[in-house]
Amino acid sequence: MSRLRIRHVTGFQYEGEAKASYNEARMLPASTETQFVLSSNLRIEPNSGAHEYLDYWGTRVSSFEVLQPHQQLSLTSTSLVEVRAVSHPEHDLDWDDLAAAAGRRAEFVEQLEQTPLTAPPAEVRHLAEAAVAASTKPCQAALAICEQIGDQVQYLRGVTNVKSTAADAWKAKAGVCQDIAHITVGALRSAGIPARYVSGYLHPKPSAELHETIVGESHAWVEYFCGSWNGYDPTNLIDIGERHVVVGHGRDYNDVPPLRGVYGGSRTSKLFVTVEITREV
Repeated sequence: MSRLRIRHVTGFQYEGEAKASYNEARMLPASTETQFVLSSNLRIEPNSGAHEYLDYWGTRVSSFEVLQPHQQLSLTSTSLVEVRAVSHPEHDLDWDDLAAAAGRRAEFVEQLEQTPLTAPPAEVRHLAEAAVAASTKPCQAALAICEQIGDQVQYLRGVTNVKSTAADAWKAKAGVCQDIAHITVGALRSAGIPARYVSGYLHPKPSAELHETIVGESHAWVEYFCGSWNGYDPTNLIDIGERHVVVGHGRDYNDVPPLRGVYGGSRTSKLFVTVEITREV
């Protein structure tokens, strides 16, 4: 068990002045079977009241508007989360059982359909097909797909952007965690395995001392269903454990961006982000 304190600051610096802005933030962690949110708070500057709700995918959303002129919008999310590592049981679910389960639950239908960001190129589909042919169970195939994609795509900044697709990143064989998650989700879905995109945080330093604050960043990984939802981090080629904190789930990044909105009055804006993570226990 670990207890992580997360401070996430993000926002927009406007060129000139924004007359008004309308925004949604997804920056507050969720309580799940593997993590418990002890406290969480979102501060918005300029000061604005937020309407909070759970979206269709179960992610906590803070919706707010700033109706006064402002040159900068800044959000600070502070959370304390207790995370427990849970080992996933071995499942005897075979391919026929998986297909039957997917047909009975609406969520699986949505997590089997490709989106413009996850649609895999032919080479990725062939990789997934080969993993299925070499595996007797869906769980084995899913893990093989995750590991092969994580092994073949290099983590490299500056090659892609927030609008890049799985096909773009695969062609470059490089990208950030968002890209690697998109490729993996698309490959899993092409193999008939329900898969979802996960947004959150990763404590980047396993050897960190207690109360040592580490500069981190938002992170993305995948979950696939093969009897239960199993998580895997293809960017780092590791299982999901006590260093991962879940914020939200979706079909792809577009369902779970930390911050998005519209504004009027300024021609351009620049996004800024800092994340600090401290292990308390």
